[in-house]
Amino acid sequence: MTSDDLLARHRAVLPSWMPLYYAEPLELVSGSGRRVTDAAGRTYLDFFGGVLTNMIGYDIPEIREAVERQVRTGIVHSSTLYLIRQQVELAEKIARVSGIPDARVFFTNSGTEANEAALLVATNHRRSHQVLAVRNSYHGRSYAAMGVTGNRGWSASALNPLQVAWLHSGERLRGLLARLDESDRIDAAVEDLREVLATQTAGDVACLIAEPIQGVGGFVHGPDGLFAAWKKVLDEHGILLISDEVQTGWGRTGEHFWGYEAHGVTPDLLTFAKGIGNGFALAGVVGRAEVLESVPAISFSTYGGNPVSTAAGNAVVDYLLNHDLQANAARVGAILGDGLRAATADLDSVAEVRGKGLMLGVEFVRPGTTEPDPTLTTRVFEACREGGLLVGKGGLHGNVVRMGPPLTLTEDEAREGLAILVEAIRSSVAAAEVIA
Repeated sequence: MTSDDLLARHRAVLPSWMPLYYAEPLELVSGSGRRVTDAAGRTYLDFFGGVLTNMIGYDIPEIREAVERQVRTGIVHSSTLYLIRQQVELAEKIARVSGIPDARVFFTNSGTEANEAALLVATNHRRSHQVLAVRNSYHGRSYAAMGVTGNRGWSASALNPLQVAWLHSGERLRGLLARLDESDRIDAAVEDLREVLATQTAGDVACLIAEPIQGVGGFVHGPDGLFAAWKKVLDEHGILLISDEVQTGWGRTGEHFWGYEAHGVTPDLLTFAKGIGNGFALAGVVGRAEVLESVPAISFSTYGGNPVSTAAGNAVVDYLLNHDLQANAARVGAILGDGLRAATADLDSVAEVRGKGLMLGVEFVRPGTTEPDPTLTTRVFEACREGGLLVGKGGLHGNVVRMGPPLTLTEDEAREGLAILVEAIRSSVAAAEVIA
């Protein structure tokens, strides 16, 4: 079987709106640690981790053995109509580390479903379908989650079960807040929130849903403390705060276990997904009991929190905490972030290197401007692959290279990936200058 055969078969049976990375798409057939191997036998250092999902890496014995133990029992599914020991144990761990008092946990299969569940809870608790969301955000592909996604490239329908009002994002390069000094942006964001509440809502708003760092949006984030400033206003009106931690959770930012902690505030609800399952379908929402108990009818997720996925989740959380991967994300992330900033400081095509810990983005623009350059971004993206490094792309304009390596990334691997990335950037910039 050749890759071309598989690509043709893919195109014949799967929808065209499901994109494939690279001019010559890859089939990954094996993985170990932070490396994956394709069908042609070439091995790559993986700095994207299945979109920040393979958080501990590939073929990790502790996770594999936990899953195998559960599979050997013969019970891979029972539904939540029965007690599931792995589910209860994982919920206990997540409740403890969530930072939310008297927490309850509801498991789903994906971040989309987790955000959908959080919106269901919040709108029931407040008896309102009015929601605040943030421009440039991404929260999923179902109707409600898509309805609070502030990125046109990911909004496949204008239909929306919610009435949404939009706040300015933390964009530092463009937009109204970007014109202000950093010290003035939080005050301006609060003024924006008050004006939106006064002019675009009927007053009884259910919640604000926001990502501490916008994932699909290109790892854009507002100033630390922004959520706390927003929440002071929200509390005046009884509005709930949902922190979408699908990409920022589990210590990825290095400085904190959850992205919301950078803001000195505790959300009413937080959603999680991706890394918690390390590739197994696992996600959920955690919140204060009085809020999460607001659903007035019977509800459950058929596969959410199933025995196999939660066996993996328990092993992931144990490994994460036992090996202090948050500290590793801070240490190794600094090698990458500081190295990238130093190596690209003289390049006008690099507008910003941003992010925290092992959640980093590089934004490319036309020299001397803030005009996005998605063509250069694609050149860098392909050059990284040629050099043996897998990265991601994103941003509102498709001009950001995104990196979310496994949190087990070593210092040597960080330096190896950094060298490949810097070479890809500099060679792509040089090629673009020749063409221009």
